[in-house]
Amino acid sequence: MKEFNLLGTPLLATTYNELAANCQAWARGSVCVSMEFANTQIVTMRRHEPDFLETTSAYDYFIPDGMPLIWCLNRAGAGLQDRVYGPTFMREFLSKAPKEYTHYLLGGSAESGVRIQELFKKLNPGIRFVGGFHGKCRVDGMLDGKAEQEVMAELGRLSPDFIWVGFGTPKQQAWTKLHKHLIKRGVILTVGFAFDVNAGMKPDAPLWMQRLGLTWVFRLLSEPRRLATRYAKYNFLFLWYLLWDGMRGRAVKEGR
Repeated sequence: MKEFNLLGTPLLATTYNELAANCQAWARGSVCVSMEFANTQIVTMRRHEPDFLETTSAYDYFIPDGMPLIWCLNRAGAGLQDRVYGPTFMREFLSKAPKEYTHYLLGGSAESGVRIQELFKKLNPGIRFVGGFHGKCRVDGMLDGKAEQEVMAELGRLSPDFIWVGFGTPKQQAWTKLHKHLIKRGVILTVGFAFDVNAGMKPDAPLWMQRLGLTWVFRLLSEPRRLATRYAKYNFLFLWYLLWDGMRGRAVKEGR
């Protein structure tokens, strides 16, 4: 798999099937691997906010989650047909996961945790959810009260193959930065919105909007008060940095 550096973020040129196969291989390794499903907001925050860049330095891989990122990578020769969208990857991966792998749900509401387990146990009767936590995570990545010690002790005891993290940005990235070095093995996947989508608690954009890179428009119309300021800021900054770096010939380039 090749990486392409876009505005300072190394994005992995991959597909759903290729990433799934690699995740299963990483889960059998002796180290902890962390993955971020990065959209234009994540890429822009890493470029614009030094603190967030430092927070996300704990990640091993950044997966291009948004179609605008795919268009940029393809200009550099990536040859990708589609993005690897976090909610879709979570759904497809859990629907087909072999029974020997174990899963831990970290984040989201208690109701979303129940719904996710019920859904995927129907779709994939052999799937093994071994634990979860659905309380609060602070902006610094710490869990509230006794949960901080209890969850880490449980993760150490259960040693799940996959830890699905859905605290939302920037909490889930802060949690990963703070705790990754304490987790001996397995794969951390920060998927945020994927919890609510797959639990059926929030709608997702129709496929035609997703293919046109308009997922953000659908989400904005669904939650205007929460998302309007965020999208206005980071969409503008993404285009600005893309133009600025593009004029210097360094917006996107092939990495390793």
